[in-house]
Amino acid sequence: MKNGFSRRHFVGGAAAALGALGLRPGSALGALKLPPPPPGLAQLDPYDRLAKLSSNENPYGPSDKMMESMNAAWKYSNRYGYPDGDILEKIAEHHGLDTDHIIMNAGSGETLKVAGIAFLGHEEKVVGVEPTYMSVYRVATGIDADVIARPLLADHTQDIDDLIQVTTRNYRDVGLVYIVNPNNPTGVVVPDSDIRHLLDNIPEDIPVLIDEAYHHFVRDPRYSSAVKYIKEGRKILVTRTFSKIYGMAGLRLGYGIAPPEMIHEMRTYATGSVNALVRWGGVAALEDHASEKYVRDTTIKLREATMADLRDQGFEVIPSETNFFMVHTGRPASEVRAEFRRRDVAVGRDFPPMLDYLRVSIGTEDEMKRFMASWNEIFPDGMRATGAR
Repeated sequence: MKNGFSRRHFVGGAAAALGALGLRPGSALGALKLPPPPPGLAQLDPYDRLAKLSSNENPYGPSDKMMESMNAAWKYSNRYGYPDGDILEKIAEHHGLDTDHIIMNAGSGETLKVAGIAFLGHEEKVVGVEPTYMSVYRVATGIDADVIARPLLADHTQDIDDLIQVTTRNYRDVGLVYIVNPNNPTGVVVPDSDIRHLLDNIPEDIPVLIDEAYHHFVRDPRYSSAVKYIKEGRKILVTRTFSKIYGMAGLRLGYGIAPPEMIHEMRTYATGSVNALVRWGGVAALEDHASEKYVRDTTIKLREATMADLRDQGFEVIPSETNFFMVHTGRPASEVRAEFRRRDVAVGRDFPPMLDYLRVSIGTEDEMKRFMASWNEIFPDGMRATGAR
C-alpha cells in the first residue's frame, strides 16, 4: 500500500516503542483482557468494532494493578464511610501539598464546571482562546457570564500578550482567565516563560485556571506544570485527570489543585460523586509507574510515526505534545470524518474556526494501522487529492 504502515516510519517507530520498553502490546495493561460477552450478546456491538480515535482516550484502559485494586474494593459497594486508600492524601503527596489544596471530582470536566460556577458571576467574563476545550465557556454561557475568546496566532500558539491586554482592559469584569496547556485541540504547549509572563502582568486577584489534562505526554523542555505557582501563593487552579494516562475516562476521576481559599469556594458547588472503586483505582494508578511509562512512551512513538507518515505525503501536521494531533485536510474535515466513519474509524469533531483540520487521537498499534489504511483510501494521491496548494 502506497505510503502505508509498511513504511519505515511506522515500523521503525512502533518497533522502537515496544522493543525499548521490553513489553508486548498490552502486557502491562489489564483492559486488553476483555471478559467474554454475556449470554445473548455474542455479537459485537457496532461501537466495539470502531477504531476509536475521536475523544483522546487511553486505548488500553486501567492497568492490571488498577483492576486488582478496584476489584478488591467491591466489598465497600454497600457502605458509606468506607476506606478509600487515602486517595486525597495520595494526590496531595504526589504534588507536595497538603490536602486543603486539593478538590476531587468525577473527572476534570466536573472540576472545570465547578470552577466556572464558583468564579464567574452574572455578566462577568472569562478570558481565553479559541479553539480550546469548551467546558468553561459552556458554563459561562449557562450562567449569563460572557466569553472573550481570542484567536490563536498563525503558528497555533496562544497570544499571551493579547490575553494580558484584554484581561487588563476588562479588569473590573473578569472573573477568570482560562488556559489549556497543552491546548486541546491543537496539542500545542504554552511555554513556562509565557505562563509566568501572564501571571506577572495581570491583576493578582484574578483567578487563573490552567487545565493540564495532557501534562503527562509533554516532552517540550519549555513546558512546566503550573503547580509551582500555587506554591508561590498565586491565585491559580490547576486541573488534572485520570482519564488520559491512566485509562479511567469511563470511570471518572479528576481533581483540582489551588490555594485553600479557592478550594473552599469551589466545594459549595461540587457533588463529591467519586465512588469507592474509582478511589481505589486512583491510588493504584499513582503507584503504577511502569504502566504509566508504557502508555506514555508507546503513545508518543505511535504519534510521531503517524505524523511523520502524513508529512511524507505532503500534509501539514501541527506539532503535538499530547495523545492526539491535528492534520490539515485541505477540505472540510466533516467530509473526511464521514469517510472515516464509513470505514469504522471514528475521528475528532469540528473545531471552529479550524474546519479544515482533523483531530486524531492516538490509539493502539492496530488502530493506527486502520487509520492510515483508511487515510490512504481517502487520499490516494496524498496532498494532491485535496486540491490544496
